[in-house]
Amino acid sequence: MLQALIFDFDGLILDTETPDFIVLSEQYRRFGAELLPERWVHGLGTTGGYDPYGELEALTGARLDREALRREHRERYIALCEQQPLQPGVREVIIAARARGIRLAVASSATREWVEGWLERHAIRAFFACVRTRSDGVRVKPAPDLFLSAAACLDAPPEWCVVLEDSPNGIRAAAAAGMRCVAVPVALLDTLSLPPHMLRLRSLADLPADALLDRMAGR
Repeated sequence: MLQALIFDFDGLILDTETPDFIVLSEQYRRFGAELLPERWVHGLGTTGGYDPYGELEALTGARLDREALRREHRERYIALCEQQPLQPGVREVIIAARARGIRLAVASSATREWVEGWLERHAIRAFFACVRTRSDGVRVKPAPDLFLSAAACLDAPPEWCVVLEDSPNGIRAAAAAGMRCVAVPVALLDTLSLPPHMLRLRSLADLPADALLDRMAGR
């Protein structure tokens, strides 16, 4: 049974992750260091999972003005995010799911202001009956709380929900919530292994939306 789809946000609906890697990599190179995707990935889908500037200090021995680096990062990061379209296939899956009466939610470890702002900017907020974020006071991924809260809001049993995720932390959270998960990692993570999941795609456009929904439903 498939009653509900729960979307991650960062990296899944909008690729806000590659811009983060680009800006951090530029900063690392300025200090003669390299940012490794296999280290950076620990910070995806959660909070406090990775300290890029702490690692940069450890790699270089330099004393960093972290606040200045964060301000610089934020300005360039937002500019790059504003250039990002919705990830391929996102709108098509939303429309196909709505046509089937499948309930939709977003569950993100980011803040509500961040998530809602981008959903509104891309004119898809109205499609989601529920949005759950760390601003709701629940534990972030890899804890299951955000997904369980979204399922409760949708009045859907966890076993009848499918999560769409890009990060290892999010995939672990889906498993902890007792939900099936479709993994759609950003291109930077193509070569990295992921926790167990039901299906791995390069993008939600890899399959026609109806065919993908059929796969999720076990047909």
